[in-house]
Amino acid sequence: MPTNHLVPSAPPRAPRTGPLTLLSLGHACVDIYQGAVAALVPFFVAERAYTYAAASGIVLAAALLSSVVQPLFGALTDRWTMPWLLPVSTVLGGTGVALAGIMHSYPLTLLVVAVSGIGVAAYHPEAARVARRASRGSHTAMGWFSLGGNLGFAAAPLMISAVVATGGLHASPLLVVPALAGAALCVAALRSVTRSSPPANTAASADRAGTDDWPSFLRLTGAVVCRSVVFVGLSTFISLYVRQRTGGDQVSGTAALFVLYLGGAVGTVAGGRLARRFGRVAVAQWSYALSVPAVAGVVYVPGPLLYLCVALTSAGLYVPFSLHVTLGQDYLPRRVGTASGVTLGLAVSVGGVATPLVGALADATSLQNALAPLIVLPALGWLLLRRLQEPVRLEEAAAHCGAPRGRLSRRGG
Repeated sequence: MPTNHLVPSAPPRAPRTGPLTLLSLGHACVDIYQGAVAALVPFFVAERAYTYAAASGIVLAAALLSSVVQPLFGALTDRWTMPWLLPVSTVLGGTGVALAGIMHSYPLTLLVVAVSGIGVAAYHPEAARVARRASRGSHTAMGWFSLGGNLGFAAAPLMISAVVATGGLHASPLLVVPALAGAALCVAALRSVTRSSPPANTAASADRAGTDDWPSFLRLTGAVVCRSVVFVGLSTFISLYVRQRTGGDQVSGTAALFVLYLGGAVGTVAGGRLARRFGRVAVAQWSYALSVPAVAGVVYVPGPLLYLCVALTSAGLYVPFSLHVTLGQDYLPRRVGTASGVTLGLAVSVGGVATPLVGALADATSLQNALAPLIVLPALGWLLLRRLQEPVRLEEAAAHCGAPRGRLSRRGG
């Protein structure tokens, strides 16, 4: 194991709650647009008679460019601090979704949704770096930051239902409001972090401490991709699928999507707390293992019990969500922006690349047959995580890089 996994024991400094609260709220205002794209799919099917494949192509448009440029923005933030990206990318993400409903051309709809995806991609690497600085390495505090994004996801189907179900797709320009609020929150958060956190050169020294462990990071990335395909696949089609399985109306489908997103809020907070006791890697491993029967329940359990399976799936997929972020940052202490871009942003967007395959299979067979392969992916994620070891905490490596060897000890999460 690389030598950067051995560090001296030292208690981390307490995070400042003010900046983290603002960052978490701003995160919610960005990720509401990631959830909004999937929430719009049933309306595109109903109002524009899109096929499953065509509707999933909209999710692909948001995901594809986001997946490609996410590592690029991560690499850029590794070289330069770009706090201005937070408010600018928030507005960009909201504007694309707001225009999607009034673009009557399918290619133009794809274009504006893709622009939204770029905005979301630009936000996450720098936001994760700022949150890491404000949290001072606390897994629980980073969990609260991730919670904001999950609450944004959970609010997306409610926002879409309130606006689009009432006024139709033509009312979509109203969806820009959270982006404007989020931009203001980002500006306030950046000012608060500057006042309350260590100087930039201190934060930069933490980023440079230690040695990058690429093999471990790549295994973690593989698990993140598996999770992403499952999550995006379910979020795209769960509303339509639940309506088919239960014989319900639009409300029943929206409720299922809300449960899928809201369960993530609980799972994210629980993940940070469980990691403090059992370690991040162990908690992530168990979460992936328990997601296998939960996803199987979503696909095959009939009736109202389907909602329980959706909730269990949500918890299983979201418990390791914030842990992915801090694990990735600690595996790549010299490339925190790159690690954040992959684990926080790519974790959501890359799944959209596989979604058209699910849609095409659904058109050819059925939604149930198309969703069944998703059961295998959490098991593959568990296999990838099986041999991972707990990395050094980034802040401890920076604080004690000059400590005598006799005081070194292996630390967990």
